[in-house]
Amino acid sequence: MTATPTDPVLAAERAHLALADDCLTEMRTAAGAVVDAGVDAWASERLGAARAERLRSLAADPGVPAFFGRTDGAEETFHIGRRHVRDATGTPVVIDWRAPMSRPFYRASAADPQGLVRRRRFGFSGGELTSYEDELLAAGEEGDGSLLRAEIERPRSGPMRDIVATIQPEQDEIVRAPLAESVCVQGAPGTGKTAVGLHRAAYLLYTHGGQLARTGVLVVGPNRAFLRYIEQVLPTLGEVDVDQTTVAELTGRVPVRAQDAPEVAVLKGDARMAQVLERALWGAIAKPADDVLVPLAGRRYRVPVERLKRFVDDLRRRGRVADDQQRLHYAAGRERLAMLLAGDARRQKEEAGGSPSDAETRRAARSPEVRAFCDAVWPARDPAGLVAELLGDPAVLARAARGVLTEEEQALLHRPAPRSVRSTPWSAADAVLVDEVAGLLERTAGYGHVVVDEAQDLSPLQCRAVARRLAAGSLTVLGDLAQATSPWSPADWAPTLAGLGRPGTAVRPLTRGYRVPGEVLDYANRLLPAIAPGLPAASAVRREPGALTVRPVADLAGPLAEVVADLAAGPGSIGVVCADAAVPEVARLLGAAGLEAAVLADDGSPAARIAVVPATLAKGLEFDAVVVADPAAIVAAEPRGLSRLYVVLTRAVSTLVVLHRDDLPDLLAG
Repeated sequence: MTATPTDPVLAAERAHLALADDCLTEMRTAAGAVVDAGVDAWASERLGAARAERLRSLAADPGVPAFFGRTDGAEETFHIGRRHVRDATGTPVVIDWRAPMSRPFYRASAADPQGLVRRRRFGFSGGELTSYEDELLAAGEEGDGSLLRAEIERPRSGPMRDIVATIQPEQDEIVRAPLAESVCVQGAPGTGKTAVGLHRAAYLLYTHGGQLARTGVLVVGPNRAFLRYIEQVLPTLGEVDVDQTTVAELTGRVPVRAQDAPEVAVLKGDARMAQVLERALWGAIAKPADDVLVPLAGRRYRVPVERLKRFVDDLRRRGRVADDQQRLHYAAGRERLAMLLAGDARRQKEEAGGSPSDAETRRAARSPEVRAFCDAVWPARDPAGLVAELLGDPAVLARAARGVLTEEEQALLHRPAPRSVRSTPWSAADAVLVDEVAGLLERTAGYGHVVVDEAQDLSPLQCRAVARRLAAGSLTVLGDLAQATSPWSPADWAPTLAGLGRPGTAVRPLTRGYRVPGEVLDYANRLLPAIAPGLPAASAVRREPGALTVRPVADLAGPLAEVVADLAAGPGSIGVVCADAAVPEVARLLGAAGLEAAVLADDGSPAARIAVVPATLAKGLEFDAVVVADPAAIVAAEPRGLSRLYVVLTRAVSTLVVLHRDDLPDLLAG
């Protein structure tokens, strides 16, 4: 209900809001006043870091109220907000949305009140509490959802916001899934899958803070534009120590300056390449050909060749085991081989009555004689150097790929050997190969939890790169098979989940679209039979008459400027989406009309209010209004152009305008 200024309930809630704001200010002051105990430098450093983290988590967010809801049980009342707020005596004033006692706010219904007598939602304008809505759940009464819809539909400019005030029961089940459980969310456009994944990360950090503080949380997105869009969600929830990166940055061990042909990129991303790389690395290990004299404490001890062969064979077998946790990495195997030689010499000396020290044994392992043996038998390898040699030398590739790749596939991979590794024209797919080799050489540091978004577009080798960062932790996989645009995108989630190392992960569908109007979603869903047959169509929870306009035009110039100018007169963000090759023309047309538009770049820079968006960067983004310029060009630009168009059509929160010069795809023409 919209409350009157004299409403006693409204007055009491405003007073509680003022109290919460005052208490939060006192908490920030107290955190900043913590002084150094002066115990030692390490303690001082840790105290300073903890204080800085605490201050960041308590930072004020102008315009964001301290609470958004309230639950009344038979005996207790809780105000629910983005973070815990307490008064000077320690009494809770606001309960964190992730706390167990907040769960009924999201899960309770008239059919299952979960101990609640009443649920109250609040409406705000400019940070001021203006209205509230009560649901008397114990009496079987639920509200009309007007405040909830208003919050969902509120125009958005700038980056993604949190959704703590609007999380729905099916979303909450995913958010609060246990840390040990990996989850795959098949989320249709507008269902909030990205927000759900980020809120799950925030929930896990709150619930398992001690464990995840040691192991860390990683968020992997498709590009920098996407990460820029979501970067403020976790900080607004008080979580500031989460790593956010792209697959390209994750595997960025070499500078990418080239682009592969599509068929070459697909082959380089094939899971079989992992076997080829493993063979190339471990296959270069040679059989010992002679005895080795190992210097130890002033004498030399002979290690016979048969014993050397056994050392090498045993270590090589340990390096090829299937279990990654038990596998001996190549570089560790080389160091272990050196220590085995030194240990053999030590045993011989001890049998002769000597007692060499550990330091002498380590020096023996580093001796020129032992190092020369290791260099000849178990040579040190550089990841980039191995990949450059493999792709540049047909003989090396043929040995490693025998029985794995056909001769035609090997020819497709071959390129002239560069003058040096430094001058190699690396592609994005090459970088993933280099990362794969690096993971064979040494163990990759892992995170306690990884959130990977737009996972439907990962190649098998990219999946392996993410899996290496996972270690023994759990995954939140987010994506939509209907939005798959990469040439290796699978028809179902099983291959991706297997590649990520979690083949038994349950797939949880989200099909209720909260952000995209029904008219827009219905229009985009016409493409589903062609791009994702068998995938259930998403349904929208709201309809907006006039949200969709499809308009044929002879030329873009006049109509485009007219439509964008009309949309710019209202609130919210505007995305003008077109084929990548058309971006300069579209930006020029808008500029010539006096409209302040800027091209969205994949460098992490913020989007302008009127953004010209290359179609390949649209995935995961949302705008209040979207203008699709020349959809036929978007479809024609790539093999999975219809899927790309589906992505583009579902970026609108309020309004979609389609301007087409050429014929629309048949499925949209009716």
